[in-house]
Amino acid sequence: MVMATRSLQLFCLIVCSLAIIKTESATDLDFYEVKKTIVKNAVSKGAVCLDGSPPAYHFEPGFGEGIGNWFVQLAGGAWCTSVETCKERIRDNNVGSTTIMGPFTFQGIYSKNQSANPDFYNWNKVLVRYCDGGAFTGDVEYVDPATNLHFRGARIFEAVMEDVLAKGLKNAKNAIIAGNSAGGYPAMLYCDRFRSLLQNTPRVKCFVDAGYFIHAKNQKQARGFEEIYNGLVTLHGSAKTLPKSCTSKMKPLLCLFPENIQQNIKTPLFIAMSAFDIIQINTTVEPHLHNVIENGTCTTSQNKAFREFRSEFLSTLPKPNNPKLRGVFIDSVNHHTSLLLRWSPENATMINNLSLPKAFGDWYFDRKYWYVIDEHDLPISKKHEHDGRADP
Repeated sequence: MVMATRSLQLFCLIVCSLAIIKTESATDLDFYEVKKTIVKNAVSKGAVCLDGSPPAYHFEPGFGEGIGNWFVQLAGGAWCTSVETCKERIRDNNVGSTTIMGPFTFQGIYSKNQSANPDFYNWNKVLVRYCDGGAFTGDVEYVDPATNLHFRGARIFEAVMEDVLAKGLKNAKNAIIAGNSAGGYPAMLYCDRFRSLLQNTPRVKCFVDAGYFIHAKNQKQARGFEEIYNGLVTLHGSAKTLPKSCTSKMKPLLCLFPENIQQNIKTPLFIAMSAFDIIQINTTVEPHLHNVIENGTCTTSQNKAFREFRSEFLSTLPKPNNPKLRGVFIDSVNHHTSLLLRWSPENATMINNLSLPKAFGDWYFDRKYWYVIDEHDLPISKKHEHDGRADP
């Protein structure tokens, strides 16, 4: 009896230990820290962060059959459009300087868990840190000694690409350049440039995650992003980086709106965003609307504004006549960005039982060219997105 009890205890101990090991292993695959890589030689090229520190990125090598595939993401994090707000970013250090920038937790599309991230789990993955405040578009040579602010985002992009190309990107079999939030626009801006760097790569495509901020027709609603983008043009000198095909026809600040440049991009492009994206709604329609959505206290006039904005937003998207070249996944949930926190199976955004990771994976690998728009004309709160209302 004693032997049987001890054997049972030993068996339980072994099973529990294996369960713990499996759990820890899964956690390590889904969430893991990656140290920064400083691009030291970028400084000599003038490719520096707001405070003059060298740019940085986080790199996790691919493995197995994914060793020749590359995912490169331009990180987001709003914008700075005045001397004071740019100085604040330097004080924050994570978005204006790389001096004390620590490791970054890779998750979501960076997961190495095959079951959770089947299409990209074993790819080489690069996250380019955002430290210029100008959406990787700035290019000002002069540095005011009174502020010591550097506006060199466009140079950062080139310097980091050069460094990553040397690490193996130049030999890629498959490649993606992506950007989330404020990094979404530069992913579009540099989409064809990225393709040109990979002449021998058979499949190169671009991915915009929650960065398709439109120019509203209503002047009051348009003011928010107009002020932001005017700041990029005047402070960061972004005009010289913007496509000449656009700036030759309209004011430079208008060329920072994606609907004004997407039609001239030759490389296949996928756009994922909520029609009621938190940043878009709060900046364009009315501040703090995400709160009333989550609280379920939207007024009749606010719902009217939501419907009108959704209609306008959808009208700016690429037409659905060639989804091979322009794929879209437009949901209705009150959220912002999906590549990190909303990529795992349990958290993924759904439209009619189709998840964003599945839609993008199919589109990228030419399995099926998805152009999907959720039919809800009012925003769905995050706490209710999986209760049946998000999947009619």
